[in-house]
This record gives sequence, C-alpha cells and structure tokens, in this order.
Amino acid sequence: MTAPDLDKSVTVLGLGRIGSSMAQRLAASGWHVTTWSRSGRGLAGLDAAAQVDDAVAASNLVILSLFDGPACVQVTDAVAASLAPGTVVVNTSTVGPDEAVALGERVARTGAGYVHAPVLGSVGAARSGELSVLAGAASPDDIAAATRLLADLGTVLTVGGVADAAMLKLIANGALAAVLLAIRDALTQAQVAGIDRGRTLDALAESAVGGMVGAKRQRLAAGDITLADFTVAALAKDLTLLASAPGSAAPPLAAVIAGIASEQLMPEDDIAAIALPDAAPAADPYAAIRLTVAPEIEAAADVLAPLVAYATGHATGDPAHFRRAFLPSAHIEGLRDDTFVSWPLDTYCALFTGEPDDGEPAHRRRLDQVSVAGTVATATMTLWHGPATFTDVFLLARSEGTWRIANKAYHRH
Repeated sequence: MTAPDLDKSVTVLGLGRIGSSMAQRLAASGWHVTTWSRSGRGLAGLDAAAQVDDAVAASNLVILSLFDGPACVQVTDAVAASLAPGTVVVNTSTVGPDEAVALGERVARTGAGYVHAPVLGSVGAARSGELSVLAGAASPDDIAAATRLLADLGTVLTVGGVADAAMLKLIANGALAAVLLAIRDALTQAQVAGIDRGRTLDALAESAVGGMVGAKRQRLAAGDITLADFTVAALAKDLTLLASAPGSAAPPLAAVIAGIASEQLMPEDDIAAIALPDAAPAADPYAAIRLTVAPEIEAAADVLAPLVAYATGHATGDPAHFRRAFLPSAHIEGLRDDTFVSWPLDTYCALFTGEPDDGEPAHRRRLDQVSVAGTVATATMTLWHGPATFTDVFLLARSEGTWRIANKAYHRH
C-alpha cells in the first residue's frame, strides 16, 4: 500500500460534532485524514488510530477539536513526545486567551508550531466548508502551513497572535448569546400580544437578527431543541471564559443564560432553546411529558401510542403506563453497572415508585425514528435524564389492531 502524501495528510484529534464534520469535509476535499478520539469512536471510511501517538505520527498537520482548555492540555501533553519539528498543531477548540498562550508554549517546547484557529459556524457550515476561521500564531510560517489546510474548511481570517484569536472567538460567541436573548424577548412579546409564532419569525427574518432566525428557523418554529448543532453547555462555557478574561467588559450574559438553563434547559439542548419563550409551543401535544417527535416521522398515531405511554411512564414514575406500552412478554435489555441484564416487564416496572423523579422538570425525551413494516415496527428514542443520556431501541408488534412494544434494548451514554 502506498504511504499517504504528508503534504496532503492531516490528523484530527477529537471527534465531537465539529471535529467529525471537519474530518469528513477535509476527506471530501482530498486530504488523507487520520482520526483519534478519547472515546475510541471512529468515522466510517477514515483511518482511525488506536493510540494518539500513532495518530500524530501520521501527519505534519494536527488539528485539535476538543471541548475546553483542560481537554486540550491533556491531549497536548499526551502527544508532546511524538510531535516532530516541522509539525504544526492547529487548535480549533474554544478556550480562554491565557489558555491559548499556555498551549502554544507547551507545543513550542516540543519544536512543533502552534496556530490557534477557533471557528465560527456550526456543524452544517463545517460539512459544507463555510466556516469562518480566526487564525492567530507567533510565526507567519505556521500560519501559512495552517491556511493551506483551513482554506478547505472555509474563510480564514488572520487576526494576530494566539490570544487575539481566542479572545475574538469568545467575543463573537458573546454577540451570539446577545442575539439569542434578543430573539427570546421578541418571541415573548409576540406571544403576549397573541401573534402567531410563524408570522413573528417571518418578520424577524427580515430584521437585524435575520441571520440567526434563518439558521434556527425550523427549531424555533417547532420548539425542537434536541440533537443539537451547538449545545447550551458549550455556549455557557464560552460565556464564562469571556466574562473571566483579563480586562473583559462583557455583560453578565453567562449569568442570564445560566438562569434560563437552570429552569428549563438541558446542557445538551441546542442553543436555539435560549431564544424560546418560557411556554412550550402550543403545537406540541406532548409538552406535559417533555417529549418531542422528530418532524420527519409520519407514522400513524396508533403506532405512536405505546411509545407515548412509555415516555409518560418515565415522566410520571407510574409503572401502569409501561404495562400499557409493553406486551406482557416483553424484555428490557442492556448494560447496567457493566453487567448485561435482560429483565422481564415485572422487574422493570418494580424500579418505578409511582412518583416523578426529583429531576423530572429538567428531563427531555425525543422520538427520533419510527419505521413500520406491516404488523411490525422499529423505533428509536433519546432520553436526557439528568447526567445520563439513553438511546432506547424498540421492536413493536401489532396484534388485534393494537400496537405494543415487544422488546426494548438500551444504551446508556
């Protein structure tokens, strides 16, 4: 097998939402992409290194796409011994300016170059190569090497040093938060005035906040805040960094958003949730049990009935809803405390006390997929329950005109 061309090779460390999208975009643009993730996950069609040192050795260009500064330090320290002189580390993560400077110094001690290059834009822009990249570095040569790569991800803006790039990203996200709060105020005022949300969004789309309304229109119209492109937790982290930056004159947006989040949002909700008024959209028939249904689902209401009953059981803690949802012969299967369990329905129902969980006001559920084939169907639901996220996969059967869940398997994230 021919070795990859190092001039057109890149290693991506971190495969979250943006990291995965950037890796796929670069591969589509002709780069040989090697990936590594702390979770061990990979991407179909791309080389995945089992060890982070092996990943770094595969290229002279290394992208970091990690959640925060501590994660960047951890990974940078892990690869320090494997960074060769001439390698350029391109950090697209959002960190504070002091953190960016310290990371640059860490990398410089290895003889490699460092470019801090946080990105503006989310998953869709990363996949289409329409990100805006704020690139800062101490060396023009490092900027030149990084730009050759970053140009395939979008527009590259050279903004000065690494601290400048980090600070400008935080400033931009501060402005983003302010726009979301402005939309929230507008939708709340329209709601009080009795004006339809669709008509309000039409008007806002033509206003100064039109770009954000356009980007989040479907989510804002439907109240669809799950399967996030950019999470509330990530934005809150960035706003905290902005407020704590040396000499920052940032308004206390982090506190405002933290207050909203503590009352009605989950950390993994999309940031569109910040712009939604307190009241759930009137079109949401499942608001009381905090269940949303993916808009592409066109299944008949009768096949949804046991799935809604299942969600109601979790919302109320009443096992009677599970007995309506499942066939008596059903089993619930998955890993619990690292041990595989296959529970009969009675064992599962015994876990519930008949009272809602204390954290229920913050729980969320989403029916992601339903596929019907005659008298059988499959469905997938995501449940955000406190610190845990569950993916539930259901097999359903129809007997005597009634749908019931025949089996459930689950994965706890």
